[in-house]
Amino acid sequence: IIASHKLHTVCQEANCPNIGECWNRGTATIMILGDICTRSCGFCNVKTGRPLPVDRDEPRRVAESVALMNLRHIVITCVDRDDLADGGAAVWAETIQRVHETCPHTTVEALIGDFKGDADALQVVVDSRPEILAHNLETVKRMHPAVRPQADYQRSLRVLKQIKANGLVSKSGIMVGIGEKDDEVIALMNEVRDFADTDIFTIGQYLQPTRNHLPLDRWVTPEQFLCYKKDGLLRGFKVVESGPLVRSSYHAEEQAERLSPERRETAAMMELLLAQARQQRE
Repeated sequence: IIASHKLHTVCQEANCPNIGECWNRGTATIMILGDICTRSCGFCNVKTGRPLPVDRDEPRRVAESVALMNLRHIVITCVDRDDLADGGAAVWAETIQRVHETCPHTTVEALIGDFKGDADALQVVVDSRPEILAHNLETVKRMHPAVRPQADYQRSLRVLKQIKANGLVSKSGIMVGIGEKDDEVIALMNEVRDFADTDIFTIGQYLQPTRNHLPLDRWVTPEQFLCYKKDGLLRGFKVVESGPLVRSSYHAEEQAERLSPERRETAAMMELLLAQARQQRE
C-alpha cells in the first residue's frame, strides 16, 4: 500500500530497529513532505539536501492509504522543510484533515518539527486538531549543538508549551547513549514537565546509523531505562515509554488508547469512586 501510493515511511528512511515488529502488527509511521530534509542532525539517517517541490496530492494519498490499512491509529511525521515559508504547516493541516474525514474512526498522531519557531505556522497544525501532537527534543540541552545543530532547545520547549496550551495531548522524546549524563536526563524531564506540562515521554537507546553519524557513547542498561520510566511517572507524565528499542512512535497506538477521552473519563470516575470509598472508611 505504501509503495503503490508513492509514500515514504520513517521506518525505512531512518533504519528503525523495530520495523519488523511494527509492520507485523500492521503499524507504520508515514513521512510526508518528501524524503529529503533541509537539516543535518548528527543522529539521523534521513537524507539531507535540497528537497523536491511539495507534492500537493500527497495528503489525499496518505488518507487513502490509512483507509486501506484500516488502522485505529496512525503516526505521521515529516522531514524539516526550512525551504518553505510556513515550514510545510499547510500540507500538515490538510493531511490531518483528510485523514479525519476519510477515516473518522482513526486517531492521528502528528510528529512535527519546530517550524523555526514560527508560532503562527505551528498554530495552523494545532488547529487541525490531531489527537496527539508530538515534537521531539531528541537530547539534553548541552548536547543540542552536536546532535541538532539547526534546532534550539528552548525553541522546542516553546513548541511543546504551545501544543499543550491549546488543549491537545502533547508528546516528546529523547535518545540516550549519545553523550548525555543521567542527571541531565532527569533535569530535562523536570523542565519538560514544569515548563510545557507534556503528557507522553519516550526514551530509547541511540544507535549509530552509519560511520558518518555521531558515535555511540554508551550502552544504557535495561535497569537504567526502568529507572528513567519510574522517574518520569513520578514527575507527572501520563505515559512513559523507556527501553533500548523505544522510538517516538513505538507502541504509539497503545499510548493513544490509554489516553483516549473514554479511557481518561473512566480513570477519572474510578479515581473519584476510590476517593469516596476512602472518605467513607475514614
